[in-house]
Amino acid sequence: MAVTDFPPRSATALLDRYGEVRAHTEALAGPLTAEDQVVQSMPDVSPTKWHRAHTTWFFETFVLVPHAPGYEVVHPGYDYLFNSYYEQLGPRHPRPERGLISRPSTAEVATYRSGVDGAVRDLLTTVDDHALADVAALIEIGLHHEQQHQELLVMDAKHVLSRNPLRPTYGPAGVPAEPGPAPTSSGPAGWVDIDGGIVDVGHGGDGFAFDNEGPRHRELVEPFRLADRLVTNGEWLAFMDDGGYRRPELWLSDGWAAVQQGHWSAPLYWEPDGERWALFTLHGLQPVAPAAPVTHVSFLEADAFARWAGARLPTEAEWEVAATTADGLVQLDDSVWQWTASPYRPYPGFRPAAGALGEYNGKFMCNQMVLRGGSFVTPAGHTRPTYRNFFPPPARWAFTGVRLAADA
Repeated sequence: MAVTDFPPRSATALLDRYGEVRAHTEALAGPLTAEDQVVQSMPDVSPTKWHRAHTTWFFETFVLVPHAPGYEVVHPGYDYLFNSYYEQLGPRHPRPERGLISRPSTAEVATYRSGVDGAVRDLLTTVDDHALADVAALIEIGLHHEQQHQELLVMDAKHVLSRNPLRPTYGPAGVPAEPGPAPTSSGPAGWVDIDGGIVDVGHGGDGFAFDNEGPRHRELVEPFRLADRLVTNGEWLAFMDDGGYRRPELWLSDGWAAVQQGHWSAPLYWEPDGERWALFTLHGLQPVAPAAPVTHVSFLEADAFARWAGARLPTEAEWEVAATTADGLVQLDDSVWQWTASPYRPYPGFRPAAGALGEYNGKFMCNQMVLRGGSFVTPAGHTRPTYRNFFPPPARWAFTGVRLAADA
């Protein structure tokens, strides 16, 4: 569920935005073959076809069924196939088996999307002013939800293609291979000093936000320093050359166990290429670029690197304060998501909404770590300084990187 005290859009403006977001999902899926869109390369990855269908099911379930008079669902079995985790809506197909769903076909999913889009357009052009506010709020949530899945679609497709020995490329127009270097990445990172104090943190009610971004509240933040840019591939190579993956004293217990069990010796998608390292990107296999920000590292790796560097990871409150008050910081929300030292927990006063949409964020506030910022494939306009992304500590397939912090 999301905060709904944002300025309501007119039906016309909402229709335009709806069309743009839905079309972007199809554009992201466009470079993939029908066969690409069915593969599930690990349990955490969802097939492209499933993302396209699930985001459509979201609008059908939460917008059309309760608000479009006489609407009939496209297929009663889609509730089972394309419900992600909403327990209150009934049983679901097991997540690790989404790659077994060969039917409906990708063409049938396209038809499903088109049919639901038409029904949403009909609803928005006929709904009365009294009901528009509720419908608009639900559609707004659905669009932000779909933007989340747009990034998931890309990172999942990258993992799928990486498992193919032919090393196929994804690379649609407008999507770079990897995040680019910072203007200051040729030399050591600088430090930006941030004053401490009792600060206001969280979303303040101006514009859209997910419910986990509030309530706005006060936190005590001691004076600290934040690196002006992200950690680079070149700096990560130095960590590796200094035995970073072989030194247990650098790692949390769970991190060292993950290194041993997963045989980690480099970030995900890195592989030896003679005397150098190569990286599987959205445009295929390429040499590791030393000045580019490191990505596809877990929280466990980020924590070990920070310890090796004589620094630490910022808390999410520190990151937010710096992002909203400090000058001189680059790569805040356009390169990679940045691990923080903060566990994903509810803010003081948080209460999940009633109903199935209340399951959107709150029930995952356990065994996850918060990331802040945004990545080079995050949809434009989707992030804000209060945005709280989250993943389990060992997760590596997301576009995640590192910004260092230190005590003042």
